Amino acid sequence: MSKRLTFLLVPAALMLSGCGTTKIGRILADPMRYNSRNVTVEGHVTQVVGALVAGMYQVEDGTGKIYVISSHGVPNRGVRVKVDGNVTPGLNLMGKSWGTAIREHGHKVKF
Repeated sequence: MSKRLTFLLVPAALMLSGCGTTKIGRILADPMRYNSRNVTVEGHVTQVVGALVAGMYQVEDGTGKIYVISSHGVPNRGVRVKVDGNVTPGLNLMGKSWGTAIREHGHKVKF
Protein backbone atom coordinates (compact mmCIF):
# COMPACT_ATOMS: atom_id res chain seq x y z
CA MET A 1 0.00 0.00 0.00
CA SER A 2 2.78 2.47 0.88
CA LYS A 3 4.57 1.85 -2.43
CA ARG A 4 1.37 2.59 -4.31
CA LEU A 5 0.83 5.80 -2.32
CA THR A 6 4.44 6.88 -2.96
CA PHE A 7 3.98 6.14 -6.66
CA LEU A 8 1.05 8.57 -6.74
CA LEU A 9 2.39 11.30 -4.45
CA VAL A 10 5.83 11.80 -6.02
CA PRO A 11 4.54 12.75 -9.51
CA ALA A 12 1.87 14.99 -7.95
CA ALA A 13 4.49 16.82 -5.87
CA LEU A 14 6.73 17.31 -8.92
CA MET A 15 3.85 18.77 -10.93
CA LEU A 16 2.88 21.17 -8.14
CA SER A 17 6.45 22.36 -7.61
CA GLY A 18 6.28 24.21 -10.96
CA CYS A 19 3.23 26.22 -9.88
CA GLY A 20 5.08 28.80 -7.75
CA THR A 21 6.25 32.26 -8.61
CA THR A 22 9.72 33.12 -9.88
CA LYS A 23 11.68 35.91 -8.19
CA ILE A 24 12.37 38.82 -10.53
CA GLY A 25 15.97 38.99 -9.29
CA ARG A 26 16.57 35.43 -10.53
CA ILE A 27 15.22 36.32 -13.98
CA LEU A 28 17.39 39.44 -14.21
CA ALA A 29 20.49 37.61 -12.99
CA ASP A 30 20.29 35.05 -15.81
CA PRO A 31 17.81 36.18 -18.50
CA MET A 32 19.01 33.66 -21.09
CA ARG A 33 18.08 30.82 -18.75
CA TYR A 34 14.48 32.06 -18.82
CA ASN A 35 14.47 32.99 -22.53
CA SER A 36 10.99 32.28 -23.96
CA ARG A 37 10.06 30.32 -20.82
CA ASN A 38 6.72 30.81 -19.15
CA VAL A 39 7.08 32.38 -15.70
CA THR A 40 4.81 33.74 -13.00
CA VAL A 41 5.91 36.75 -10.96
CA GLU A 42 4.13 38.59 -8.19
CA GLY A 43 4.72 42.09 -6.86
CA HIS A 44 3.61 45.71 -6.78
CA VAL A 45 3.10 47.84 -9.89
CA THR A 46 5.53 50.78 -9.74
CA GLN A 47 5.13 52.40 -13.18
CA VAL A 48 2.42 52.33 -15.83
CA VAL A 49 2.49 53.42 -19.47
CA GLY A 50 -0.45 52.55 -21.67
CA ALA A 51 -3.94 52.93 -22.92
CA LEU A 52 -7.12 50.94 -22.36
CA VAL A 53 -6.17 47.75 -24.20
CA ALA A 54 -2.37 47.73 -24.39
CA GLY A 55 0.68 49.08 -22.67
CA MET A 56 3.57 48.37 -20.38
CA TYR A 57 4.01 48.39 -16.63
CA GLN A 58 6.78 47.68 -14.15
CA VAL A 59 6.51 45.12 -11.34
CA GLU A 60 8.74 45.05 -8.24
CA ASP A 61 8.91 42.10 -5.85
CA GLY A 62 11.71 43.14 -3.48
CA THR A 63 14.40 41.30 -5.47
CA GLY A 64 14.18 43.46 -8.59
CA LYS A 65 12.00 45.30 -11.08
CA ILE A 66 10.90 44.07 -14.50
CA TYR A 67 8.75 45.52 -17.26
CA VAL A 68 5.67 43.67 -18.41
CA ILE A 69 4.38 44.15 -21.98
CA SER A 70 0.61 43.77 -22.07
CA SER A 71 -2.03 43.58 -24.76
CA HIS A 72 -4.74 42.96 -22.14
CA GLY A 73 -4.77 46.38 -20.48
CA VAL A 74 -2.60 47.56 -17.60
CA PRO A 75 -3.28 47.53 -13.85
CA ASN A 76 -3.19 50.68 -11.75
CA ARG A 77 0.00 51.89 -10.11
CA GLY A 78 0.45 50.65 -6.55
CA VAL A 79 -1.67 47.48 -6.80
CA ARG A 80 -0.31 43.99 -6.18
CA VAL A 81 -0.43 41.73 -9.25
CA LYS A 82 0.35 38.18 -10.25
CA VAL A 83 1.62 38.06 -13.84
CA ASP A 84 1.93 35.06 -16.14
CA GLY A 85 3.98 35.37 -19.34
CA ASN A 86 7.09 34.62 -21.38
CA VAL A 87 10.48 36.20 -20.71
CA THR A 88 12.02 38.21 -23.53
CA PRO A 89 15.70 38.79 -22.72
CA GLY A 90 17.34 42.07 -23.49
CA LEU A 91 21.03 42.87 -23.22
CA ASN A 92 23.17 41.63 -20.33
CA LEU A 93 26.12 43.99 -19.93
CA MET A 94 28.71 43.60 -17.16
CA GLY A 95 26.29 41.63 -14.97
CA LYS A 96 23.40 44.08 -15.37
CA SER A 97 20.32 43.22 -17.39
CA TRP A 98 18.94 45.88 -19.74
CA GLY A 99 15.65 45.50 -21.54
CA THR A 100 14.60 42.13 -20.14
CA ALA A 101 10.81 42.02 -20.01
CA ILE A 102 7.86 39.68 -19.70
CA ARG A 103 5.34 39.42 -22.55
CA GLU A 104 2.16 38.94 -20.59
CA HIS A 105 -0.39 36.16 -21.13
CA GLY A 106 -2.50 37.61 -18.35
CA HIS A 107 -2.44 39.18 -14.91
CA LYS A 108 -4.57 39.11 -11.78
CA VAL A 109 -4.86 41.96 -9.31
CA LYS A 110 -4.37 40.67 -5.75
CA PHE A 111 -6.20 42.25 -2.81
